Parts: sequence; structure tokens; C-alpha cells
Amino acid sequence: MKLRPLSRAEVRELDRRAIEDFGVPGILLMENAGRAAAQWVDELGIDGPVLICCGKGNNGGDGYVMARHLEAWGYRVHILLACEPAELHGDALVNFQILQASKTPISHWNAEPDNAEIAEEFREASWIIDALLGTGIQGVVREPLRSVIETINSAAARKLAIDIPSGLDCDTGRPLGVAVRATHTATLVSTKVGFTNPESQSYTGIVQVVDIGLPRALLDEFTVE
Repeated sequence: MKLRPLSRAEVRELDRRAIEDFGVPGILLMENAGRAAAQWVDELGIDGPVLICCGKGNNGGDGYVMARHLEAWGYRVHILLACEPAELHGDALVNFQILQASKTPISHWNAEPDNAEIAEEFREASWIIDALLGTGIQGVVREPLRSVIETINSAAARKLAIDIPSGLDCDTGRPLGVAVRATHTATLVSTKVGFTNPESQSYTGIVQVVDIGLPRALLDEFTVE
């Protein structure tokens, strides 16, 4: 089955219908997304610590799921939280609390943007995972996310974006002021409309579509004719 590239509105509608019309729990979709992305990074090869940069939304939740699986597989993982813990809610909060209970190392960018320990995590990372912003963003990327993205881009590690590089517009494939320049993008369900813009390739790197367990009856509506 080949799905057509999805717009921002279609991504939102797919999620809504999967949850409301088909009864698929949102936390299950998050689990499938995070595990699939973790499996791809594992296949690509990990030879050092993995730094996962997470925002407050569901994209961050995918990152927390990734962290749990990578830790379970024996990798060293560090979370960089680019928001206050109090801003987390829903499925993302559930997965964050699992990491807290697991004593996964977590740093907070807002509290200590110039922290030497955080700088060291960026230098030592084998992979940096971009789980800051998803497809829903519109408008210019603001602080503190702008600084986090710039720091990610300046690091030497390989970089994997979950679904879409943070700051890249889903529909145009152009940066919203600034965007992560990923070496790999694990995009969920299908590619995005913006990826058809050749300019987007310097941000997405190698793109792989990962399955998150949406019902076939729903996916059939978005197949290429």
C-alpha cells in the first residue's frame, strides 16, 4: 500500500478519526511511533549515548517512548526537556512519568540553557533525536526551542527527527525561521506534502515511513490512486 503525502490538516484528521471513529487509543499510537523510530535507529547502529530532545506535545511523547525502548535494549539515554514538566499533559505526560520512575537522566533546557553538563551531552552523543515539534506548528519558531534547534544543528552527532524535522513547515517544506537539519527522518504513516519540495531534503535527510498501527480501512482513504 502506498499512501499519498499528507498535509497538516490530513495528519490531524487521521489521528482524530483513528481515536474517535475506530477506537484506537492515542497512547497506543504514540507507543507504536516511538518503538518504530527506536528500532530504525537501532538498525542504523548506535555506538554511544543517545540524546533525545523533547517538547511538550505528542512529538515529545514519541521521544519518551523511544527512550524507554532504547534503555531496555541496553543503550545509554539522556532526555533534554525543552519545556517545564508542568506543561506536559495527556499521553506525553504518562510516558514522561514512566521515565521519571525509571530514573532516566533528564535535564531541563529552560532552567539551565548554558549548563556545562548539557553541553557535554551534545558533544558525546552518538545520536541526537529531535522530538521537539510535530507537523502542527505554524508561525516562526520561538525561544527556547529556537536555541535548542540551533544547538542540535551545530552538534556533530547523527540526527533523527521523529515525523518531521522540528521547525519545518509540513505543507511547504520550508523552515519556519529555523529548523532541525536531520540526517534521518522517521516519518509517521506517510511522507508529508512539504517533503515534495526539493528544499526540504537538506532538513529531512534520509526519510523512512514507519507504521504506527492505523486501521487499514482508514488508510485506504489516503492511498495513491
